[in-house]
Amino acid sequence: MDISRIDLNLLRVLHRLLQDRHVSQAALALGLSQPAVSNALRRLRQLLGDELLVRTGAGMRPTPYAERLAQPIAQALSLIDGALRAEPAFDPALSERRFTIAMSDVGEIYFLPVLMRALAQAAPRVTLRTVSTAGSALGQGMATGQIDLALGSLPTLQAGFYQQGLFHQTYVCLMRRAHPATLNAWSRAAFLALDHVHVEAPGTGHGQLDTELARKGLQRRIRLAVPNYVALGHVLSSTDLVATVPERFAERVVAPLDLLVRPLPVRIARTGIHQFWHASTHRDRAHRWLRALIAATFGDNAATAPVNPAA
Repeated sequence: MDISRIDLNLLRVLHRLLQDRHVSQAALALGLSQPAVSNALRRLRQLLGDELLVRTGAGMRPTPYAERLAQPIAQALSLIDGALRAEPAFDPALSERRFTIAMSDVGEIYFLPVLMRALAQAAPRVTLRTVSTAGSALGQGMATGQIDLALGSLPTLQAGFYQQGLFHQTYVCLMRRAHPATLNAWSRAAFLALDHVHVEAPGTGHGQLDTELARKGLQRRIRLAVPNYVALGHVLSSTDLVATVPERFAERVVAPLDLLVRPLPVRIARTGIHQFWHASTHRDRAHRWLRALIAATFGDNAATAPVNPAA
């Protein structure tokens, strides 16, 4: 008998018939119509060349061949069902798993100090690796399992990904505490009159700042353009340059570098920071644990949804 000719659903019907020995009862248990069960039995009889179950006054009686099939079929179906339902156990306290998280440099400054403390307490053997969110390989890396999560404002991740909102933040102005601008009234005109550092931050949604300013017909005087935030705090602490930065980045660098925060005197939309993961890891226990830890540690709102539900 060629097993490739057997539909797994037919074996489910046979298994149920061997248990109930009544077409109507089997149909009810399987959520099928009686004609559908009868048709399945007819197909099985043709495929296996045996009557399988014969009618008697007390119901249906299995043939000797069907009785020999009963236990192997029950075991096979149980094994398949268990394999589909089972998920590998994950104990964060004992796990030595390594997670790879994509984030920008400003994300590393904000997330990593707190996240590593949380991991040290909850999962002391778990290790973490970070990679950049910049570049076109991010989505592919997540789809292939090389990258577990991505954190930030990442509009390029669309179909096939889930997202969970962590928090929203605005932008603030950052300068050294003894900056000459602190001696005068702070206004939009004062902001535009200063020399600015522009952080390009490719691959993130932070470029919306310049889009918003351009829409309002405003333009900063850029004296320095840098690709990331790595040296920004040190540049500001030793010059009269000013930078417009995410407020949570400012929280991390103000005290260590003796900087000053001023509100951005231009109204722009707040930026949403999310954690993203690929659909292939959505049900993985270890991934769910890590996502829950990040949401509990950083999240203001833990709503989860596909980025593109129609994908």
